[in-house]
Amino acid sequence: MIVELADNAGFCFGVKRAIETAIKTAEENKGVSIHTLGPLIHSPQTVARLSGLGIQVADKIEDIDSGVVIIRSHGVPPQTIERARGKGLQVVNATCPFVVRAMTWAAQLREDGYQVVIVGDREHPEVIAILGATDNTGIVVGTPEEAAALPTCEAYGVVAQTTQSLSNFRACIAELVGKAREVKFYDTICTATARRQQAARELASRVDVMLVVGGRNSANTTRLAQICQESGARTYHIETADEIEPSWFRPGDKVGVTAGASTPNWLIEEVVQRMTEFDGMQEQEVKNAQAATVTEEAVEANPEVEADAAQDAVQDAAQEQPVETAAEDNPVEPEGEADADAAEEFDAPTMAQYDETFITPSQGDIVRGKVVQVSSDEVLVHVGGKSEGRIPRHELGLKGDQEPADILAVGDEIDVYVVRTDDSEGSVVLSKRRADQAKAWKELEEIYEKGEILEATVTERVKGGLLVDVGVRGFVPASHVARNYVEDLESYVGKSLRMKIIELDRQRNNVVLSHREVLEEEYQKQKEIIFDTYQPGDIVDGVVRRLTDFGAFVDIGSGVEGLLHVSEMAYSRVNHPSDVLSENQEIKVMILNLDKETERISLGLKQTLPDPWDNISSKYHEGDIVEGEVTRTVDFGAFVKLEDGVEGLVHISQLADHHVANTEDVVTAGQQVKVKIISIDEEARRIGLSIKEAQKDAKPKPEPVQEPQPQEEPESSGITIGELVGDLGALLKGSDDEE
Repeated sequence: MIVELADNAGFCFGVKRAIETAIKTAEENKGVSIHTLGPLIHSPQTVARLSGLGIQVADKIEDIDSGVVIIRSHGVPPQTIERARGKGLQVVNATCPFVVRAMTWAAQLREDGYQVVIVGDREHPEVIAILGATDNTGIVVGTPEEAAALPTCEAYGVVAQTTQSLSNFRACIAELVGKAREVKFYDTICTATARRQQAARELASRVDVMLVVGGRNSANTTRLAQICQESGARTYHIETADEIEPSWFRPGDKVGVTAGASTPNWLIEEVVQRMTEFDGMQEQEVKNAQAATVTEEAVEANPEVEADAAQDAVQDAAQEQPVETAAEDNPVEPEGEADADAAEEFDAPTMAQYDETFITPSQGDIVRGKVVQVSSDEVLVHVGGKSEGRIPRHELGLKGDQEPADILAVGDEIDVYVVRTDDSEGSVVLSKRRADQAKAWKELEEIYEKGEILEATVTERVKGGLLVDVGVRGFVPASHVARNYVEDLESYVGKSLRMKIIELDRQRNNVVLSHREVLEEEYQKQKEIIFDTYQPGDIVDGVVRRLTDFGAFVDIGSGVEGLLHVSEMAYSRVNHPSDVLSENQEIKVMILNLDKETERISLGLKQTLPDPWDNISSKYHEGDIVEGEVTRTVDFGAFVKLEDGVEGLVHISQLADHHVANTEDVVTAGQQVKVKIISIDEEARRIGLSIKEAQKDAKPKPEPVQEPQPQEEPESSGITIGELVGDLGALLKGSDDEE
């Protein structure tokens, strides 16, 4: 039997991401109640394993009283997340990026006035989530016939369940064309799903039997089984290897295996292993059947034939069978002969085993022994000779402050290297350290030949690199510690690294390893996943790695970096990236552009933040006097920031109530000023401001002029002016006469 595994079988990117998110959440929230809202993925086996980490499944938000709720890979309606947060639950969103994209586009289509149509299974949680993104105004269709039954409409907007087949999606769109003045659609089908289905289709066309592994409630696995059946192979949908029946297969069958996106690798491996076991069982069953047929024919030909004669025919037909199988079919021998044979079979190996106990191992041998005594200076080991062997302390391979009792106990069976023998005294000097090294070298040679990855702990920082313990001493050059230059190698001491062997020379006791090569391979794989999976508009998690004058480089997975330009960091002007971000800061960014040819990724931070211009007309009105900060001056005026992301222009003519030749004669950057809003153009994102008008409005109004009040007439004394003048004249005349 030939067994072949289909390409792209098993976990997709979104499912793997969801599981990693759940495990990380469990590690970071020990002792806290953690639930997934519905099964995290459609794999009962994976859900059971997550349960062992303390992650339980809840059917609805109302069933969760406190703690953390993980949104499963299929997503949930936005209203559900709002309810969860309203209950004070910590929400961890593990929704597949492809589902998020479908929800985003569905919401956008509804906002733009389209009647949203979702092609998919209306009972599937993913479709329910997408429908919720349309505020439950969308229409779900599963087949072209259902699409054809929809009424005419002004404009249809179409998205698909991520696991839909492309042919069904296109057929549904074709039925909608002509039913509306405009049909707009987004291909939201996961590329990994399409590749998995195509690989399954190709494999099913060239094998006899297809085994499709995955949960029975998994839509994409069920679809895989349908595709394989349609391609002509006898198809069986199973969840575990235990469900496989030998009767499904015939001698010489070619068997193909594929699996849905929610199927873990260990389940797939179990199925392949079980098929290998069936292959050997099937071969033996064929031989047994052939032998039984010969026996029946012999008995039918001569009913009087003796049993032992019939058995001769059986033995002739099954002469290639194992001894155990042939012996079961033999007639019972005479009692004496059976006992004699049994004695021979018993005595021979027993004597050989007895003699072996007196064989003294030779120098250079590696033998198996049992620990019989442990002390602080040495360990005694029985290795089959006339006396025990002795392992001196320095040959135990102790590390640091270890004692012999820390690594060995009486009764342990270990491999030891024979350092020296002394036949006269019968003593043997042994070494556990050298036996371990020999075993390590053998394993290293196999790993090196296969190009496999090994994991080891860094023990020491030395000149030019690091030392690691791989059973023997290994060296990691500084240039192979990471993908980029590492200044502080000391920080790696005590850490475990995954590495590849790049040089191996046993005679020179030389092992050179590279952590960089493993990182580079993972980087290339992750880069391919990102370019194949992500789309402009996707929001992803990232870590700020480096800051420059023009922006920041953000790691969005396994070292794959994108550029976050300074102009995309905030809605307001940013003088330097360090004003907004710091290295190693975790942020969410939107993918603005992916250029696979140049391998460049453009990111945006402000796109993940609320746009301050969205409700500008409700916050500011013409005629308002507000305070702002002058951000910069130009020849034609000054820009004033009213809030982050909202700036207005004070034209030079609006700086003062007199002619201004130079803007900085009136205002300077950083100055706080009062301005009057004289115009708002929301569509063009422009606000006109005036300092002059604000000052006019702020001048105190002149005091009102008060009318003079009439004065009261003084009371009359009865003396006229003439009389007063006459008296004065007489007085003056009298004065002259006296002289």
